[in-house]
Amino acid sequence: MEQSFSVNIPGGGRQLSVNAFGHSVTMPCHKYGPAVRPYYLIHYILEGKGEFVVDGIDYKLSAGKGFLIEPDYQTIYTADREEPWTYVWIGFSGADAERIVSSLGLSQEHPIFSSGEKEILESCVAGMLSHDGRSTADALYRLAMLYLFFNTVAEADREELPCRDENPYVSQAIAYIRNHIEEPLRTEAVAGHVGLNRSYFSTLFKRYTGLSPLKYIQKFRLTKAQHLLESSRLSVSAIAYSCGYQQPESLIKIFHQHYGMSPAAYRRKMLGLY
Repeated sequence: MEQSFSVNIPGGGRQLSVNAFGHSVTMPCHKYGPAVRPYYLIHYILEGKGEFVVDGIDYKLSAGKGFLIEPDYQTIYTADREEPWTYVWIGFSGADAERIVSSLGLSQEHPIFSSGEKEILESCVAGMLSHDGRSTADALYRLAMLYLFFNTVAEADREELPCRDENPYVSQAIAYIRNHIEEPLRTEAVAGHVGLNRSYFSTLFKRYTGLSPLKYIQKFRLTKAQHLLESSRLSVSAIAYSCGYQQPESLIKIFHQHYGMSPAAYRRKMLGLY
């Protein structure tokens, strides 16, 4: 469980826009994910410890560290059992987003940074939370806080932390799934892409991800659909097709099974339209 204050805003197709932001105080072993976002996301750890996993690479992080998540990468992060973390985050997108992230010296291959400017980074998110309306003034204020957040991260130290549990076949398979999720993926096709037989590939994949290839693909599709509902204005049908569902009804059925409501109802709830 976690005590979370968060806001999700559909992207407006601008050069740069804020899609999500929040502050979370987690309980021991609280786990988020596997999850996929359609926008960039930067977390900064205010207190405590936790574990961040992306593409089979495992990072142990503590207060003062931050991490980047790029769009369409499946990630998991888990609070420490003894010292669960508290963190803030900002999600953003737009035509300038990739260039800005690159200029910060961050990438999915090198996603970790260190900063002692806890007060500034925390205040940026607090400012956004206090200006969470839909007015032009609120949107401009959030954008100003985003640039201040970027400025602070740009001055932070970069780190290449040691990782464990990395397997080249699994990493290659995950990248293939991520780049072809809109297609009718099968375990045999993914195994063939990385040059392994189906049986050995399935065993290896589950060893490093905790899921069978099929379950991973299903989870990837569902979580990507969830975040597209939160952060885009795409129709439910368009989201279904972009996530690999052959019919919108398939997404509606599985979404209701997992979340207890339809995709449309979930979107209204997340955007505060009830």
